[in-house]
Amino acid sequence: MSMDASRPDSWWVYLVRTRLGALYTGIATDVIRRLGEHAGGRGAKYLRARGPLTLAYSVSVGTRGTALRLESAIKRLPRARKENIVQVQPGLLTLAQLAGRPDLVTPEPSPSAAVPALAIPAQGPPLAPD
Repeated sequence: MSMDASRPDSWWVYLVRTRLGALYTGIATDVIRRLGEHAGGRGAKYLRARGPLTLAYSVSVGTRGTALRLESAIKRLPRARKENIVQVQPGLLTLAQLAGRPDLVTPEPSPSAAVPALAIPAQGPPLAPD
């Protein structure tokens, strides 16, 4: 869970687990800093007096708009689906699919798509041994 906050467009979606096991979903450019704010009572009111808090999941999602849309979609999911996200620890593309928002992410081209296909000769008669 590397949190590179050096890029201003590097937004993250994260899930925090409370003392009683509830999952809170949020967004930030620096997840560790934000978790500290939550733990110090300076973050979301929902998390106050619900500590200790633990970071259960985070993923870089790119832009703030994408982060907001994914956060909203995840917040609407039932608890079992959120628990599945924490258990599977999906990448961005899979998270978007699990949250019902695959439209938010453009799949990256596969490495094989950039390499031209090799021509495989048609199979002919077996070669005679030397």
